[in-house]
Amino acid sequence: MSENVGNRYLVIVGAIIVQLCLGTIYAWSVFQDVLETGSGYGWDRLYTQLPFAAGLASFALFMIFAGRWQDRVGPRKVATVGGILLGAGYILASLVDTLGLGSDSVMGTIYLVITYGIIGGAGIGFAYVCPIASLVKWFPDKKGAITGVAVAGFGGGALIFLHVEQFLLALSGGYVGMPFLILGIVYLVGVILGAQVLSNPPAGWTPPGWTPPQSTADGAGTGMTPSGMIRTTSFWLLWLIFVFAATAGLMTLGNVVRAAKEIDPLVNALGLGALIGGIMSIFNAAGRIVWGALSDKIGRVTTMILMFLILALAMFGFSAIALGPNSWIVVTAVASVIGFCFGGNFALFPSATADYFGSENVGKNYGVVFTAYGIAGIVGALVAGVFGQMAGYSLAFLITGILAIIAVVLTVILKFTRKE
Repeated sequence: MSENVGNRYLVIVGAIIVQLCLGTIYAWSVFQDVLETGSGYGWDRLYTQLPFAAGLASFALFMIFAGRWQDRVGPRKVATVGGILLGAGYILASLVDTLGLGSDSVMGTIYLVITYGIIGGAGIGFAYVCPIASLVKWFPDKKGAITGVAVAGFGGGALIFLHVEQFLLALSGGYVGMPFLILGIVYLVGVILGAQVLSNPPAGWTPPGWTPPQSTADGAGTGMTPSGMIRTTSFWLLWLIFVFAATAGLMTLGNVVRAAKEIDPLVNALGLGALIGGIMSIFNAAGRIVWGALSDKIGRVTTMILMFLILALAMFGFSAIALGPNSWIVVTAVASVIGFCFGGNFALFPSATADYFGSENVGKNYGVVFTAYGIAGIVGALVAGVFGQMAGYSLAFLITGILAIIAVVLTVILKFTRKE
């Protein structure tokens, strides 16, 4: 028994290593800025949104397959495949300049959508679900908190790699090819190494001294499969809530640096973009732990309502400050609140999935729930790209604030329709 208890803490280490590498997708804003304003590029804002949106959509789509596969063969093999795909996507993306596609915004966009977006996103999708599914099984007594710790690495990865990317871009003279190559190698090695310590506990294992509570899973108890899950009202409410809540945070993460430069010229003059993105990433990572731990104490749904209300207020605040000149400090403060609330999604939704539909098939079930995130990535990119280009970021943030309010309303409905 002591060996098993030791194993579960080792799994945390592997999970954090994997998630740190996967969090690179949230550092896209640094590349986006270069592709829009760099001397060798000059792409339209909508074009620079598309590789990021494709990455999120691919991430969500392939997580469905990864969840099913890892429930059969375990997390180690699936996460290893994820590392190979993520590294390959970035290494292939590094050829964008060599092939002369950087100066052609249409062909360059298509190429990055395929390599960085679809291939790299698939790698994230394969690897992401493995640490979560494994840790929920190892820590059934602390589902919210342990999920928060696991996915905090994902938010923290953006903090680290924002600065790494900025350094590499400076080293390469403002071209994205070389940074993509180096990062691809780092992610290939990092994810594969972290994956080797991921494992599932023996069948029927429980933490010493812990008695499982009476199941609150819908319908079929703890063994519910996706086909049964999608027939429940709880699933569709949870899925829609995830779409609306994630759209707001994703649009901010993908555009905070660019928006800050438009609001305060000092951001560009003093090179503060990575600092702002990094601070937001710290709060993103912290939110995953704090909201996850809080949900273990006061319940998932109550925590969601509180979190989405704060998110909505922050989105409306960002809309107001985007109307005219303002200090980068104010921008960073509001963006940090958004990041803090956005991060909580990734602790609350997987643990709610395990609560409602059981831990046995949480990998495949959460893979289906997570398709909401892919939809949110596309919606967020379109809102930022279309409305941000036409009417500025104020309108874009106003729209996502309204979406956060819709998430609150749906969560209240979920609270009153849940079968406990």
